[in-house]
Amino acid sequence: MQLDRYDRQILQALQADGRLSNQDLADRIGLSPSPCLRRVRALEESGLITGYRALVDAKMLGLSLMALVHISMDRHTPERFERFEQQIAQIDEVMECLLITGQSADYQLKVVVRDMDAY
Repeated sequence: MQLDRYDRQILQALQADGRLSNQDLADRIGLSPSPCLRRVRALEESGLITGYRALVDAKMLGLSLMALVHISMDRHTPERFERFEQQIAQIDEVMECLLITGQSADYQLKVVVRDMDAY
């Protein structure tokens, strides 16, 4: 999909505020609402926009400890990595699982828990 300046502006605006109404988005980028909505739908259908999410304040949920955990794998095979990622995805406290390079670890996990005892 070729992106023009309007598409890029739409992506930038929605990344900053995914709750913008179509009218506000159209006003911001200088299009009328109908073409703006068509472009947003095309970006969604192409897979460039994969979804919209809410950012939650973990502390307000009683989750005051955030830890970055480095994991080193014992075997470096695609099957091993895939299995690890599938298992990690089942753990609610893991917010992010990143495959990393240039470190002594293979993965970096972002873990959020209530306190050190819960960790």
